[in-house]
Order: sequence, then structure tokens, then C-alpha cells
Amino acid sequence: MTVLNVRGFQWYRGFLDTGAQKSLVSDLRNVLRVAPLFSPQTPYGKPMTVRMTSAGDFGWYSDRTGYRYVDKHPSGSSWPEIPAGALDIWRRVSGVDRLPECCLINFYEDSAKMGLHQDKDEASFDWPVVSVSLGDAALFRIGNTTRGGKTESMWLESGDVMVMGGNARLTYHGVDRIRFGSSSLLSNGGRINLTMRVVT
Repeated sequence: MTVLNVRGFQWYRGFLDTGAQKSLVSDLRNVLRVAPLFSPQTPYGKPMTVRMTSAGDFGWYSDRTGYRYVDKHPSGSSWPEIPAGALDIWRRVSGVDRLPECCLINFYEDSAKMGLHQDKDEASFDWPVVSVSLGDAALFRIGNTTRGGKTESMWLESGDVMVMGGNARLTYHGVDRIRFGSSSLLSNGGRINLTMRVVT
């Protein structure tokens, strides 16, 4: 494992070995049985190209009324618990004692992407966001704390973990594309990205 600092983001390359990745994917399949993936809309009425669901006390949600956290899946059921394997990653890299209240699960198919954005729907920005990559590689772009300016990009591989905290907590970031079929972790290809956050 290699740890790099990129614009304040702590990048743990190869943090999870193949066995740990497979175990976490198995746990996530159990989450998806209770809280299936769905396609949220942006406040502008456009569907997101990424499908998502959540685990924990809260789930992230978006529709025409805005971005927010909710305590129920769109089906009306409660969100399942955050898998123990994901919480173990948080404990090992977050640097804080408080546990996350939301584990957002994003699924990227071959044409999915995520525009530059800030994670700013939480009550406080004092807590880090921990991001875990599983499956196909993603071209991850890091910007600045305001829109515009030079950006920096890197390929995140399956098993990589990124921690966004401190001065980097409100840095713009996004995914330009994935390298579909670059990993054999998911039988049908694609990328799973977990982002764990403290909400309240």
C-alpha cells in the first residue's frame, strides 16, 4: 500500500486486498437486497447517470426539491446498517472516533460519471468523508475550494481509499469516466464507490 497526498486528499493506493474487496462486495449485495439501487433526479429535473442507495441512519437523496439526507429508502423502508467491513475502513483511516451515519453507495455503469461537486449537505464539515473504490478504475478529478482553476486527475483502482478532510473537505471533485472492464471484481463490470459521512 502507498499513501499519497493530493491537494490535501489522502490517497491510500491498494488499501484493500482482493479478499477484502470480495468480502465487502458480498456485504453490499446484502444491503442492496434491502435497499435497491435507484436513479435520483437533480433539482434541474435531469436523471443522474449514477445509480445509488445508502446504508446507515441516513441516506443521501436528490429530486426537484433539492439535495438532502433522508431516513428512508424511496420504497419507504429504513436503510440497512453500514456493513462492518466498511466501518473497519473508516476506523483505520478517518482519524476520528465518531462513526459515520451514512454510507452512500454509488454504482457506475460504462457511461456513468459524476460532475465536479462539493459534499456540503452535512450539518458540519469538521468530519472527513471516506471514499472506497471497488471494481472498474475511475478517472477521479480534484479541483479547488471554488469553481474554476486548474484541476488534477488520477486513476482510482479497485481497493483504493481516499480521505477528504481538513482543508480539503470542501474541495470540488468528481469522476470523468470509468475504464469499463478494467477489473474482474464485479462479474458484469462497473464500479462501486462508497462514501461514508457524518451527517448530523
